[in-house]
Amino acid sequence: MPRVFAPILSFCTLLMILASAAGADGPPSKGAQGMPGALGTFEFKPADWMEGKQTWWKDTDGVDPGEAGCHIGTDADGKPNGRSFAEACLDGGVNLVESNPDANELHSHANDVGHPDKFDCNAWCIGQGAAKGVCQTAPAPPCIQSSAKCVCN
Repeated sequence: MPRVFAPILSFCTLLMILASAAGADGPPSKGAQGMPGALGTFEFKPADWMEGKQTWWKDTDGVDPGEAGCHIGTDADGKPNGRSFAEACLDGGVNLVESNPDANELHSHANDVGHPDKFDCNAWCIGQGAAKGVCQTAPAPPCIQSSAKCVCN
């Protein structure tokens, strides 16, 4: 049963990200401000959204478009609770959903709604000195589902 559940959860998470990430609705997060390709933040409800609940999270990579990350659900003391969601590619591999804030920083989501950043991977990679870049899926343990990162050429 767990083998069937993980792909279904991954697919549902990706659909939620795609549906809610059509555009940025806020400025870039503190960690993304001034970074090339930072398009701003948007509201994100995880596939297992808990309406009205304040939830707690830690991000494995902070704001680092070049590294695939996992957002790990915790309790208020930082102990993992089994929830997670991964970063993802949008818009045909052009843009990246990049979770925030800093790596391993315990933070809350009011109403279980996060505000990840959206990055243009091509612009981010050019800012890193590369000729171009794209978003590609990549593993990011402990997330079961695939994550994503900007890959520069």
